[in-house]
Amino acid sequence: MTKPKVPDTAQFQRPKALAVDTSKSPYTRLRPVSLSEVALSDAFWAPRLRINREVTLPSQFQQLEESSCLDNFRRVSGKKRGIPFRGMYFSDSDAYKWLEAASWALAGGPDSELEKLADIVIQEVADAQRPDGYLNTYFALERAAERWTNFDLHEMYCAGHLFQAAVAHYRATEKTSLLDVATRFADHICDTFGPEAEGKRRAVDGHEEVEMALVELYRATGNRRYLEQAKFFIEARGRGLLGRPYGHLSPEYAQDHKPARELDLMVGHAVRAVYYNAGIADVCAEETDEGYKTALTRLWRNMTTKRMYVTGGIGSRYEGEAFGKDYELPNDRAYTETCAAIGSVMWNWRMLALEGDARYSDLLEWTLYNAVLPGLSLDGQHYFYQNPLADDGSHRRQPWFGCACCPPNVARLLASLPAYCYSTSNEGLWVHLYAESGVDTRLPNGQRVKLTQHGSYPWDGEIALEVECEGEFSLMLRIPAWCEHGATLTINGEASSEPIKPGAYARIARRWQAGDTVRLSLPMPVRYLEAHPYVFEAAGRVALARGPILYCVEGVDHPGLDVRDLALPPDPAHIAATPSNLLGGVTILTTQAKVVPPEGEYLYRTRSGGNKASVGAAKLTAIPYFAWANREPSGMQVWLRLA
Repeated sequence: MTKPKVPDTAQFQRPKALAVDTSKSPYTRLRPVSLSEVALSDAFWAPRLRINREVTLPSQFQQLEESSCLDNFRRVSGKKRGIPFRGMYFSDSDAYKWLEAASWALAGGPDSELEKLADIVIQEVADAQRPDGYLNTYFALERAAERWTNFDLHEMYCAGHLFQAAVAHYRATEKTSLLDVATRFADHICDTFGPEAEGKRRAVDGHEEVEMALVELYRATGNRRYLEQAKFFIEARGRGLLGRPYGHLSPEYAQDHKPARELDLMVGHAVRAVYYNAGIADVCAEETDEGYKTALTRLWRNMTTKRMYVTGGIGSRYEGEAFGKDYELPNDRAYTETCAAIGSVMWNWRMLALEGDARYSDLLEWTLYNAVLPGLSLDGQHYFYQNPLADDGSHRRQPWFGCACCPPNVARLLASLPAYCYSTSNEGLWVHLYAESGVDTRLPNGQRVKLTQHGSYPWDGEIALEVECEGEFSLMLRIPAWCEHGATLTINGEASSEPIKPGAYARIARRWQAGDTVRLSLPMPVRYLEAHPYVFEAAGRVALARGPILYCVEGVDHPGLDVRDLALPPDPAHIAATPSNLLGGVTILTTQAKVVPPEGEYLYRTRSGGNKASVGAAKLTAIPYFAWANREPSGMQVWLRLA
């Protein structure tokens, strides 16, 4: 088998199916576990991964055909002459994200039909590549003279998704068919852009993506020029190279207003911002840069304390798909693009690898359940682009979009999910996500670690981990920040003396024997979440949560009522959590609520003390927010009044 061309000095190793590979730099605290080392049998996630593989990916392939995404490659290669380019100017990236998703799915086990589809797409991509390595179907023919003239037309963004797909395909299959295409294009970019003293062009991409992709390409091939190119793009950004190509939008829109080390606010297009931060974090993983790291920490704090929805979703404005000002978080006009939530997961994963801090894995998990999953229907074939927190029943998932960035993005994240469950370090094995699964891996020192995890998370907080190996190492178990009271930990039936702190990892260091069992109990009472008083649209209201799941109410469960009139009891202890057969078998929340409709027909009136509205009662049923809009259209609310 032909290996990629790498410098003789590169320390090239056989690849593993790593959803995100981090370097062996001492600055990187955690290292990923490969997909091939994790078996996910969880009752919650396993069916979703199966649907993703058996339903979502084949149906998305058909959408790539019907939308002419693949025909755009065929017209460039000459297989289909005389047809126009169709779709968005960045539609190539839809095919690349689909290829990445298919590759991660193949890393989980052989699938001849899926592999055949992937090979079809790879061949179309390879045949469309230009002799100099350039590859972009929008610019390849009649617009060839316009190459690299408008950096907001996503040429580098598409290139980045190609690189990520190629690395995924190579790690999953050890085939170089797509990696060879990617390295040729990457070499073209490296030859074209860089310091002017080297006879190159100083430029940066309008839509960040290529930065983290180049780092991944460096990790897969050992070719350091790709890492250096990622660093160049980051260092060059924020220095006016983009000019003002965004009409009425400011340089903040593309994070081009300040150099990376000076960034302090999450601004502009939300997806671009988190992709950029993920790329900076990737460079930090390879080379210590405290200035970058300090800026990333500052940005993360701004996002999580002032510019993020209770779902974990980001990007409040329809205008520019952008972040708003501090506390600007409207409900029914929340943009919260699914891609932005996925980008947040990617960024948090990289920050977790750098620091080993549970605040990142806490947010990763919360965002995964409550901001990413809503983007995909339970049948695996319909998608949300925007994810509002209130609706009148008109917002529905679609089978595809003219701008189809979100569907294959969801697919690639789900396909790589098992690799997010665990990490290793010099100390031992880290458990980030709780899901019935098995892991069989080795620590950096060669120590084998094998264990099986049991439980019914996220509906139940009773988790058992059975060790199936011998040796001296530590287990780091995440104690979620939402588990504020009562978490307990036992080892072989005896209470652990290790400190248990919500929002941190409990470390169990010992010499393990096969058969040792660790039991973690995470109580899951129903909780009321409240917003900062400056979040006006949530003022005086609460949101329902249990464990890592955010809830909402839908009109379909409350016939004859307007969900805006429902008022919860003052104490969440009065709310019952009950397994159900609804929506694929979710735990629902029920309580006796008050119904407080408006009094009379008015828009404004003089306030007279007290509440004179008539009050009724009704049974309230709350469902997980990720499952809303899977039944007939009706109103939906996340933030509810208190009685």
